[in-house]
Amino acid sequence: MPDALGWRRKFAVIAPSTNTIVEPDFYRMSVPGVTAHVSRIHIRDQGIADDAGMENLLVQIRAEIAAACERVMTCEPDYVVMGMSAETFWGGLEGNRRFTQQITELTHLGLATGAEACERALKLYGVRRIGVVTPYQPVGDANVVTFFQDLGFEVVAIKGLKCPTAVSIAGVTEDELRRAILDVHGDAEAVVQCGTNLSMVSLADEAERWLGKPVIAINAATWWMALRDNGIEDKIRGCGRLLLEH
Repeated sequence: MPDALGWRRKFAVIAPSTNTIVEPDFYRMSVPGVTAHVSRIHIRDQGIADDAGMENLLVQIRAEIAAACERVMTCEPDYVVMGMSAETFWGGLEGNRRFTQQITELTHLGLATGAEACERALKLYGVRRIGVVTPYQPVGDANVVTFFQDLGFEVVAIKGLKCPTAVSIAGVTEDELRRAILDVHGDAEAVVQCGTNLSMVSLADEAERWLGKPVIAINAATWWMALRDNGIEDKIRGCGRLLLEH
């Protein structure tokens, strides 16, 4: 029997407990008959003010992610969406594929990750040189660069905002993000934003019009991948070209 509200698809969303942006972003991009059901990974120590803090955040995610998957599977979802991005870039392309395999083995469902969604979007646009904006410390930025380089992209510029805590990422202002986009876009054919707790879906939509090039907000790309993987072709306005045109 179909779900009364999620009659097309029910998406399980896995997100850190500190993330306050990805859930409302996914809700604002919702389409009729598709529902999102969030399971939180408990983050006890949210400090990420240096490389060691970022590494510790990943340790916490790895320790808790199986339990988060187990909990959300009780609603009998059809597909899994990662509401976090750092872990999906960690270890480059090989690390991403290992992570995808791990979640697939835990849930036996298809999976959208931010890293793979960006990969698909960039290949769709046929670009090679990219600028990247992240909330991360240098160790996080290095893993992002490795992932894209493994795929043959050239990261011509990257701006890590070095947010001090996982929660503080959500406090980065539109002005700060606008400056970061302008810092990295010059020689790039496209701009990619990582970090699901950065609020950049609306700004990326606007920036595509200023710059005349793709500006890929990771939450929009991940949701686009999830919808299209499930045969849902609805077009969504105000969230970037991916969801409106592809």
